[in-house]
Amino acid sequence: MSQCHACHPLELYYEIRFFGKDNLNYVPQIVNYLHTNRLLINHRNDIIVVKESGIAGLYDFFSDHMDMDHISYRIDDQEWKPVHDVLGLIEFKWIDQVITEQSVTCHIQPIVDRNERVVAYEMLSRFTDDSGCSISPYQAFSAARRRNRTYALDRVCRMAAVRSAAMINKKVFINFIPTAIYSPEHCLKSTVRLADQLGIEPSQFVFEVVETERVEDIEHLKKILMYYKEKGFHYALDDVGEGFNTLEVLEELSPHYMKLDMKFVQGVSRDLLKQETAETILKAAARVGAVPLAEGIEEREDFIWLKNRGYKLFQGYLFGRPSAISEAL
Repeated sequence: MSQCHACHPLELYYEIRFFGKDNLNYVPQIVNYLHTNRLLINHRNDIIVVKESGIAGLYDFFSDHMDMDHISYRIDDQEWKPVHDVLGLIEFKWIDQVITEQSVTCHIQPIVDRNERVVAYEMLSRFTDDSGCSISPYQAFSAARRRNRTYALDRVCRMAAVRSAAMINKKVFINFIPTAIYSPEHCLKSTVRLADQLGIEPSQFVFEVVETERVEDIEHLKKILMYYKEKGFHYALDDVGEGFNTLEVLEELSPHYMKLDMKFVQGVSRDLLKQETAETILKAAARVGAVPLAEGIEEREDFIWLKNRGYKLFQGYLFGRPSAISEAL
């Protein structure tokens, strides 16, 4: 009954479902009110679909007159939830404006080789609200996830990163969330088209899979990566050993780069367990022909240990903090 607005963050539609004779007795009055005020999308028996602009007023009415424990809601055909949770969703409505106005800028952090020469940059999204205040990436993506806007925010960040890459004459690593992509042919074609319009060689881009712990459909991820590969882009996996824990899966995905997560990097020079993980991932990278990259390096001792073991690329505060592109270059 509801519509999916994941690609275009317009007003959400809420499905409200009622249980119990007393609650159902109120439905005709609610439908009449919503229809009169042009807030109603449609209704049938025990379910109404309403615009988000009407949901706060409905919630107040529910709490005053109805049994809240027997009312549930959902958006975009997600699972049904207790109507008590709806205020939390309204609270994160601000992320729609961030997406609509594309209030995203890119900072970059250098990636260096064994001789500490900058060979690439990772693009890192930064967000602001309508008053110009900073919003952390965690806050932004948490809000987008709550409102089923992860795809839209991920796309805005991806496109901003591609545009920013035009200013950089080196490889750029761009994060993307595979679980937010419905169909690579449709969801990623705008990325490919923009890179082509800007005249940037596809091999300059390395698309990095993030939130690997959420990736359950490896076949879907494989389709995404194969789409990128066919277009000439490179790609990287992070959290190897966490989200992708078998050599068979890694061989199927055939990444160009494999990232050793910072939790295994920081203190590796003096931690035997971290050393063991670093060695395992290094061997896995060699088996699949991927370039091993260690991120989150803050201490020179860790850099030296990893370099001596065979890691090729390095990233972390030791070599440079994220900064605005104009400052970094």
